[in-house]
Parts: sequence; C-alpha cells; structure tokens
Amino acid sequence: MLPFPGELAALATACMWTASSLVFAAATIRIGSIYVNVTRIIAAAVMLFILLLLFGLHVEISASQTGFLFVSGLVGLVFGDTFLFKSYEYNSARISSLVMSTAPALSAVFGYLLLDETLSPIGIVGMAITLAGIAMVVLDRPDSSSSAMHPSTIGIFYAFLGSVGQAGGLILAKAAFVQGPINGFVATFVRMCAAFVVILPLNWLAGRYREPRRVFTQDRRAFWLTMLGAVLGPVLGVTLSLVAVSYTTVAIAATLMATVPILMLPTVWFLQKERLTFRAIVGAFVAVGGVALLFLR
Repeated sequence: MLPFPGELAALATACMWTASSLVFAAATIRIGSIYVNVTRIIAAAVMLFILLLLFGLHVEISASQTGFLFVSGLVGLVFGDTFLFKSYEYNSARISSLVMSTAPALSAVFGYLLLDETLSPIGIVGMAITLAGIAMVVLDRPDSSSSAMHPSTIGIFYAFLGSVGQAGGLILAKAAFVQGPINGFVATFVRMCAAFVVILPLNWLAGRYREPRRVFTQDRRAFWLTMLGAVLGPVLGVTLSLVAVSYTTVAIAATLMATVPILMLPTVWFLQKERLTFRAIVGAFVAVGGVALLFLR
C-alpha cells in the first residue's frame, strides 16, 4: 500500500473537485444551477450502479453502515449543498468559500466528540497554516458578483450551515467505515441514492425540474458538460473523499480537500489568463507548506 493513502486520496479529491467545479460552472451558465445540480446526482447514481454491476464490487454492508451512509448523504449532499448554494444568493462565492473553510475545524471538533479522533500538535499547526493560506487566496480573488454585493449576515449563516453539513456528512461516513471495510464506490452509491430520493422529488414538485429532456436536447453541450462533471465530482471525487476519511482523521482529510482554491490558481492563470497577485501566490505557498506539515505529522 502507498504511504499516506488517506492524505493522497484527499488531495486527489481536491483535484477532482477543482476540475468538476470548472465543468459545472460552464454547464450552469448555459442551463442554470437546478438542472445541473439535480442531473449530476441522477447521473452519478446511475453511473455508480452500472459500475457495481460491471465489476461485481463487494456490496455486502451491514444495516447500520448503510444507515450511517444514507444519513451522511442527506446531511452532506442535501443539507450541506443546499445551504451552500443558498448562501450564493446573498454573498459572493468568495465570502461563502471563506466561511466554508471552517469545515475542517468543525470536522476536528465532531471527530473528537463523536469518534475519539485526536490530532498531534504538528497536525494542528499544519491545519492552521493550510487554512491560513487558503484564506489569503480566497480573500485576494474577487469574483464578478462581489463588487455589487456586500457581506450579508444571513448569507454567512447559510454558508456556515453548509460547512456544518459538509463536516457532519464526513463524520457520519467515517462512522460507517469504523464498523468495517466498505468499497468506496459502494459507499458513494448509498450516499447518492439518499440525495436522489430527496432532491429529485422536491425539485420536481416545486416545478423546477419538469423538462430535462427538452432542456438538454436544446443544449447538448450542457448535457455532456454535466455528465463529465458527474464523473469527476460526485463519482470520483466523492468516492476518493470517502477513501480519504477511511484512512486518516476526518479533520486532516477535510483540510486537504479544502485546497480547491489553491489548485484553482494555475487553472485560471493558464485557461482564463487571470493575473495572479503576489498575495495569492504567497497564500498558495503558505498552504503548500501547511500541507507538507500534515504529511510529516
């Protein structure tokens, strides 16, 4: 087995989420967030089901493990993501991302209280340095909406609830892995099914997801972008995140997965020709230093 499997899986998760964020953003511009969000969950559930059938993956998990993973899907993918997207209505993505960076700290608290997980002093320092670097980058990168939007208390509260959902979802998933080994794709499939049985009916009854065939027929590029994002994010990214928490503490995994803003920097520089400021570059190096400490803990 590779050294630091949990840490490496968490970094791979951040890479997958970085790529999926760019792809989903491109699709959302074309057809809106509702169709992209609901379709990605449906597509991921179908893809994972096909993977289980084709490769005959071991699917025997206990009822309690299934329960923990199902609730994990509700807390993380439904509760957490819903409030995160809701926060975007009141605050810029920059402010919401900064508030979401509290997820690793919440994960550490939840892990200590519920799973008896502890961090070494060097692990705590590594987390703090990594999050400080991420904060430097996030605060330095204004987005198109920030110029006309001042921080809203309710928006910050919604983003914090999104952070609670993300941390809670990871803790509940870890609780399932503590009881025994589970294939990562199987665990992700259970979580996606939980999201599917809630998100699809709610959006359909609300009249916000009534004509997906017509929408995607009119914009096939949006369809393929959403499918690619589903592979990168809900399938590979979420599966790797569960592998990460199964091999390391939830707090360390959450910290490494929070490095998406850092990984975005070379992407926006190369693809979008966005100028990188000195502060953003320093923040990236600070975060990398923190990540190095997490591997040395």
